[in-house]
Amino acid sequence: MAWNETNIPDLAGKVAVVTGANGGLGLETAKDLAAAGAHVVMAARSQEKAKAAHDEIIAGHPDASLEIVRLDLGSLDSVRAAAAEISEKHPAVDILVNNAGLMAMPERRTEDGFEMQFGVNHLGHWVFTAGLLKSLLAAPAARVVTVTSTAHHTGRALDPENPNLEGNYGPWKAYGQSKLANYHFALGLQQEFEKRDLAAQSLVAHPGLSHTNLQVHTHEQGGAGSSGGFWKWMAANTGMTADRGALPQLRAATDPNAKGGEMYGPRFVNTGHPVRLPILRPGRQKAIGILWDVSEKMTGTTLDFDAATEKV
Repeated sequence: MAWNETNIPDLAGKVAVVTGANGGLGLETAKDLAAAGAHVVMAARSQEKAKAAHDEIIAGHPDASLEIVRLDLGSLDSVRAAAAEISEKHPAVDILVNNAGLMAMPERRTEDGFEMQFGVNHLGHWVFTAGLLKSLLAAPAARVVTVTSTAHHTGRALDPENPNLEGNYGPWKAYGQSKLANYHFALGLQQEFEKRDLAAQSLVAHPGLSHTNLQVHTHEQGGAGSSGGFWKWMAANTGMTADRGALPQLRAATDPNAKGGEMYGPRFVNTGHPVRLPILRPGRQKAIGILWDVSEKMTGTTLDFDAATEKV
C-alpha cells in the first residue's frame, strides 16, 4: 500500500521546525505534522504569509499547536536570531525540515554577500541547523530532513575557489549547485551523527515536480529565460499537487522505518508515491569534505557537536 499522510504516527509531545512553512511544500508539511499532534514551529521570512498559513492550518485542524518565528535565510543575523529564539523556547527539537528555497533566479547576493541561491538554499540552513544542534541532540532521536531536487543531478560539486560563481553565473547552474549542496549536507550530517554514535538521524528528500509558487516566481523573475515558462507549464499541467509533493519529506521525517542516510522521493522520478531512492554520485566523500570546509569559512559557523552535547 502506498505511503501517505495517514501513515504518519502519533507525534503528540514532539516539536517540529519547518523552514518556509508559509506556503507550498512547507505549508503542507507543517499542516500534516500538526495534524499528527506535533507542535510546529513555522519558520518563515514573510510574517504576513506565515500568519495566513497559520490560519489555514487552524481552519482545518482547530487543535493544532503552532507558533511563527521570523527566519530570513538570506541574512545570517536573522538565521542566528531565529535559531536562538527556538532553542530558548524548545530545549529539545524532534524534527527539523530544511525545506525553504529559491530556484533559478537572476544573479543576486544575500545580505552577507553570498550568491543568493547557495546562500539561502544551503548556507542559511547550515547556520540554522548549527544553531539548533543542541536542541536536536537533546531529543531522544531527532530527525533532520534536508530537501533537495532532481536538479541535484545537474549540479557540479562546489568549487572552493569560487563558491559564489563569480563571472560564471547561470540561474540553473547556481540552482543545481545549491541542491547538490543540500544533498551532500544531509549525507555528511548523517556521517557526523554516526561518527559520534548519536541517536539523531539526517535524511534527504526531494519532491519531484510539484505545482507550487516556486515555478511561478522563477518565471516572473525572468532569470531562467524561456525555460522558466516551460517549467511553470509543466508543473501546472503534469506536476503533483503540493500536498502530494510534500510526502517524501514527511516520510523521511516521520516513518519509523526510515533510517539516517536514506533519500526519499517520488517513485517515478518526478511523480508517484514516496519511496526510498538509491544514493548515487561517485566522489561524494570528497565533495562533502569540501562543502564542510567552505561552509565553515564562509559563514564563520561550525557544527559544534562537543558544545551541543556538553552537559550543563
